[in-house]
Amino acid sequence: MSTPTVTTGPLRRVPVQGRSVARVQRMLDACAELVDEVGYEGLTTTLLAERAEVAIGSVYQFFPDKRAIVQALAMRNMDAYLQSLSARFANETFAHWWDGVDAAIDAYIHMHRSVPGFRTLHFGDVVDLHLLDAERDNNAVIADRLAELLVEQFQLMDRARLRFALLIAVEASDALIKLAFRRDVTGDEAVLTEAKALIREYLHRHVTA
Repeated sequence: MSTPTVTTGPLRRVPVQGRSVARVQRMLDACAELVDEVGYEGLTTTLLAERAEVAIGSVYQFFPDKRAIVQALAMRNMDAYLQSLSARFANETFAHWWDGVDAAIDAYIHMHRSVPGFRTLHFGDVVDLHLLDAERDNNAVIADRLAELLVEQFQLMDRARLRFALLIAVEASDALIKLAFRRDVTGDEAVLTEAKALIREYLHRHVTA
C-alpha cells in the first residue's frame, strides 16, 4: 500500500524536503497515538512534540494549533481509506454495486481495528462535523466520494437518489459501527453483522440502479 500523502489543507506551510515530510508524518503518527490515549481534549502541542521527538517550534512551523494537526490526520485517514477501497474495487469483481458498499463498510471496520487514532477520531467528528470540508459534514464528504467510486466502477447513473441513499447508508453504518466498538474494543461482531445486513437490505429496497 502506498504511503499516505500529506494533505495541504490545514498546513501552515507545505513540507517539500524529505526530512520535513517525514517530520510532519511523525507528528501525525504521534497525534494518532495520543488521541487514543488522552482524547482530543487532553491532546496538547507540547505532548505531541514530545511524542514525535521534535521541537515545539517544528510543530508550529507546520501547524497553527492542535485542531489543524487533527484535521491533517483526519484527511490522511480519508486518503488512506479511499486508496484502500479503490484498490479493492480494482482487484475484485462484485456481483452488484451494493457489494461495493459492503466492501466500503468492511474497510471502515478494518480501519477502526488497525489504524491508531481512528477509533477515537474517525474522520474528525470528535473535533468538528465539518472538519474535512467547511461546506459539508464529514460523512457527506465520505458518501460523495463513495458515490464517485461506485459510479466509476459500476457505470451507474450519477443520480440524486443514489447519492441520498448512500448518505443514509453512511450515516447509519457509521452510527452502528461506533456502537459495535463501544460494546467491544475489537468491534461487537453481532452488531457489525446486523449493520451490514441492514444497509444491504436498505439499498436493495430503496435504490434500483
